[in-house]
Amino acid sequence: MIHHTDDNCLNATVLQTRTPQSQNFPTGIVLHTISTMESQAPPTVNPRERSLNVPNAITSARLLLSFVLFALIQSDRAWLWATGLFIFAVATDVLDGYIARRYQLITQLGRILDPFVDKFITSGTFLFLLPFPQSGVTPWMVVIVLGREMLVTSLRGFLETQGADFSASASGKLKMFLQCAAATASLLSMEPGYANWSIAGLSLALARDFLLWVMVAVTVWSGGVYIRRAIQILRVSG
Repeated sequence: MIHHTDDNCLNATVLQTRTPQSQNFPTGIVLHTISTMESQAPPTVNPRERSLNVPNAITSARLLLSFVLFALIQSDRAWLWATGLFIFAVATDVLDGYIARRYQLITQLGRILDPFVDKFITSGTFLFLLPFPQSGVTPWMVVIVLGREMLVTSLRGFLETQGADFSASASGKLKMFLQCAAATASLLSMEPGYANWSIAGLSLALARDFLLWVMVAVTVWSGGVYIRRAIQILRVSG
């Protein structure tokens, strides 16, 4: 009687107990090979565990920092701190993206969470700056920024459920860069010590207003680019 204690013992037993008729066909070798391949197969990974990685943790921390940023803006007393925190949040966005690509830690959660947090911080900053006219932010600017983000997010959600690739384009990245630059200038211009600051005759207020309006123009243009992409995808798939 053969006692099978584990797969390795089974393989060894089969190899050692082949009958003369089986010598002409390497059954034991085949079984041993199959067992070895199974033992070397990569272990299954829980999708939830894959999502709990460093880039997603950084993104989640950035989301929490945004509430601190909004509170600082609303307090109307710590503009320099608010500016520094906003710049730090933008830096963490670059960091988590680099780590995710460098170490192949891109997950479905990260693809959803990262752009959401980016839009939440930038749009929220402009929204909380709205009650302060000296920030240079106007209601029309906020409406255009929010409207564009809602439109593109809706298009992306719909098209990607259809299996289409609607990832960020160069126009979207340029828009994001200008929004961050304009928000930084607006926050810094609210600090009394920097309100009249100028470099080579260019005042911070003038640079801020220029960045804000360029940001608005690129935001509208970027929205048009995404709309054209969506129409092309729908024509091909339809």
